[in-house]
Amino acid sequence: MNAIATVDLDRWRAGGAAAAQVLREVDAGMQRAGFLLVRGHGVPEGLPGALRGAARRFFALPEQVKQRYAVSVGGRGWIGPGLEANGYSEGTETPPDLKETFAVGADTRTGNRRVDDVWFLDNVWPDEVVELRELSTGYTAAMRVLSDELLALFAAALALPHNPFAGLTTRPTWTCNINWYPPLTTVGPPEPGQFRIGPHTDFGTVTVLDREPGAGGLQVFTEADGWADAPYDPRALTVNIGDLLAHWSGQRWPAGRHRVLPPQESAPDEDLVSLIYFYELDHDARVTPLPPPIGRIAGLEPVVSADFLRTRLDAITLG
Repeated sequence: MNAIATVDLDRWRAGGAAAAQVLREVDAGMQRAGFLLVRGHGVPEGLPGALRGAARRFFALPEQVKQRYAVSVGGRGWIGPGLEANGYSEGTETPPDLKETFAVGADTRTGNRRVDDVWFLDNVWPDEVVELRELSTGYTAAMRVLSDELLALFAAALALPHNPFAGLTTRPTWTCNINWYPPLTTVGPPEPGQFRIGPHTDFGTVTVLDREPGAGGLQVFTEADGWADAPYDPRALTVNIGDLLAHWSGQRWPAGRHRVLPPQESAPDEDLVSLIYFYELDHDARVTPLPPPIGRIAGLEPVVSADFLRTRLDAITLG
């Protein structure tokens, strides 16, 4: 059995014995890896491909043009090369990740400037690729619907009497990173210990990934097997949980540890574009870990979502 389970949301929605089996598969898969492949996700066919095409047109622009939209990690716009090293989140000093990012995020402002200037920034849209705005807006709307359903699925997988997240996502924080991983012919040989994205876990509740397979692609870590290439299913999205949801589960489910390999000599012209939706909760949501016997660790303290996330974001930002 592959460490990463494949589940079909249509089977869960149908109810009955098939749904019960899906819930067992979710719990077992999450305990193994913190990752799932999810079919029946409901994202409109063709939308991810169209968004990926628009993103490629943006990343192909001259650097001086992209610089007009430049921001630091956590901002909205272009995050250029050399600014992020995800390995630092594990306390490992690593070279910068070999990628560029175009980031958008939640802009449903609260009216509290101290909150809004951190979590609800205005999005920035490039004049040179005008279609990027409409495609991103449609895609992230679909991701929000799916992410809320996934949180309900996870609550059901633990046989909870109700969905505890239902009241914690009225104005959630989220970010969608469109990552471009340039080819070896562009970035040159990687430094020792350098990756397209260094080993890390994500920080929030649910991460939904639409990815392209490649030689320098996604790997997932499990205690049983170590690092292994993530399976790819063109009909499925790749889903993993982050530190916040792992904490909520009482560490029953590990946050999915993963990395993206550097460009490979065997595929020197390979470039990949990934669409990565990081979902969290309301910025002030209080998350209380599940105690044993559902959770694995007793006595874990409640946390506030924004405070929990901020320390992790700061850790991966270079400079």
